[in-house]
Amino acid sequence: MTSIAGPASPRALTVRLADCPRDIAAAQRLRWDIFYADMGADGTGLSQGLDIDPYDAVCDHLLVEDDGRVVGTYRLLRQSVAMRHSGFYTAGEYALEAILRGSEREGGELLELGRSCVAPAYRDAGTIQLLWRGIARYLADHGISRMFGCASFPGTDAAAHAAALSYLFHDHLAPADLRARALPDRHVEMGVLAVGSYDPRRAMRLLPPLIKGYLRVGAMVGDGAVIDRQFNTIDVFMIMPVEAIAARYLDRFGAAA
Repeated sequence: MTSIAGPASPRALTVRLADCPRDIAAAQRLRWDIFYADMGADGTGLSQGLDIDPYDAVCDHLLVEDDGRVVGTYRLLRQSVAMRHSGFYTAGEYALEAILRGSEREGGELLELGRSCVAPAYRDAGTIQLLWRGIARYLADHGISRMFGCASFPGTDAAAHAAALSYLFHDHLAPADLRARALPDRHVEMGVLAVGSYDPRRAMRLLPPLIKGYLRVGAMVGDGAVIDRQFNTIDVFMIMPVEAIAARYLDRFGAAA
């Protein structure tokens, strides 16, 4: 993927794929700053200042840069690459058999999204659009049929997010043939509140911004949340149709891309 310029602004942001170890290290430093320094993840056993795991070596890393400094990133893992190595990262939390069978039927390739973060000073529409613009180009370049990954609520107290989790379960649950289920030893019930016992509009407003963004492009959720104590989060599985994302972002930014 070649570099794509952002919209005209005082900050000349660009988006591209990492193409050397130094690029990947820059993404890992940003991830450390956000996940560990800001959000309180447990960095025991990691090199101070770098969020590293074995998947980094086989993933593509999407970078948004401001004058060469990485200010936003996404980690991308294609199905063909995952199957040649250790599988998908998300398989440590969710059973993926249903979506893998669906991928076989459709003939396309799955893409796992992960490790998304943006530096605080750059959390605006322009940066987010540029990340999604890069993802849309990646989808087209690699013939991706569906995307999936986990998005998170802050903290590890699921009861504090009962209304939002129940809203996701009752209103956005994926059909059975596309539904990942949290592994039995990690499964946390999402639909703990009955329909009618909470205000769905207020519950929707309580969703984290990334989850809201995924829902806007037609994402659906899996069955069960997962407590991730290392990252101090509650994870929910999201699966997204490529068509809506590719059309929205490639049509909007196609000329510049």
